[in-house]
Amino acid sequence: MEVQAASKKSRKKTVEKRRPLIIAGPCSAESEGQLLQTARKLAADKRTDFFRAGIWKPRTRPGNFEGVGNVGLRWLQRVKKETGLKTATEVATTTHVYEALKYGIDCLWIGARTTANPFATQEIADALRGADVMVCLKNPVNPDPALWLGAIERISAAGIQKIIAIHRGFSSYGKSRYRNMPQWAIPLWLKKQVPGLPILCDPSHIAGKRELIPHIVRRSVLLGFDGLMIEVHHEPSKALSDAGQQLTPETLERLMAGKFRNSSYL
Repeated sequence: MEVQAASKKSRKKTVEKRRPLIIAGPCSAESEGQLLQTARKLAADKRTDFFRAGIWKPRTRPGNFEGVGNVGLRWLQRVKKETGLKTATEVATTTHVYEALKYGIDCLWIGARTTANPFATQEIADALRGADVMVCLKNPVNPDPALWLGAIERISAAGIQKIIAIHRGFSSYGKSRYRNMPQWAIPLWLKKQVPGLPILCDPSHIAGKRELIPHIVRRSVLLGFDGLMIEVHHEPSKALSDAGQQLTPETLERLMAGKFRNSSYL
């Protein structure tokens, strides 16, 4: 009851819905050239609203590619200037928030590991107070819907007016068809708790394999999701992170224009 009552406070503080909202771009910013090549192709197709790229990459174990850091923010600035696409990146600390805002990033997303930590989410909310920026919150890694809603409420309480939830699936132990289990009932529960809240699907992280992405996208369409956050790289096979789940811009264009041409969603 407490969760349901609290959610009513968040209902007016959401981004205006449009169908669909598309946030697309590579898992990680690797070079300025890589970002520009990918962004130019996405901008030419005119379906992408925000160009996403991870600048700071929280890896499960050290030694893997952990992002290029602040220099990537300058690359995103150039992407925005040259293509007109708004920009998005993940933030996991207050320092990330301050740096991203300093460079004019339009959309900040809070990842699944961070959403699972109320202390970290509250610190980010405090750093965001008074900012005019869109904030996306991915579901926590564990299937705890109240924890996801609580993170949304923390960001809303900081005065952020444009909030979006991102469904990226939930971790599970053992082998599975998917990288992260969809558990579609949880985002549908969230939709009922906060009816005005747009919810996007992240088929890249649910699928983990690019060949499964169309199936996940189709399911999100049928369930009434409001758009996609999807990983796109101009040369996915050479990507430094999540190579197996990224699409080319051309593949995304075919997916959007072909399979869902007659859908009210796309």
